Amino acid sequence: MQFCDECGSMMHTEGDTWVCRSCENEESRDSQAEAAMATQDEQRDDGVPAVADATQGSTETMQEPCPAEDCDSDRAYSELMPKPGGSYEVRLFTCVECGHKWRES
Repeated sequence: MQFCDECGSMMHTEGDTWVCRSCENEESRDSQAEAAMATQDEQRDDGVPAVADATQGSTETMQEPCPAEDCDSDRAYSELMPKPGGSYEVRLFTCVECGHKWRES
């Protein structure tokens, strides 16, 4: 896969040339650079990534009332988890008594 140096769009091949569909910029193909490009055949599926447990390795608690109806605990483990895209973090809580999990609203 090649991206246009002029506009950043993905280019396609036409013979010995890379051609940009957006701005029509043309670049010569480099067989050594193309040999180093990964193809879908070389990729592997490692499955679903593991999700961290908010209580894993956590020993400190904080005062936070559990929202579960049948629990009157006021202590919870907390952990900051990054949101997808990395724009900000969300605080996750886990009740020390019943294990109920919730996020900061």
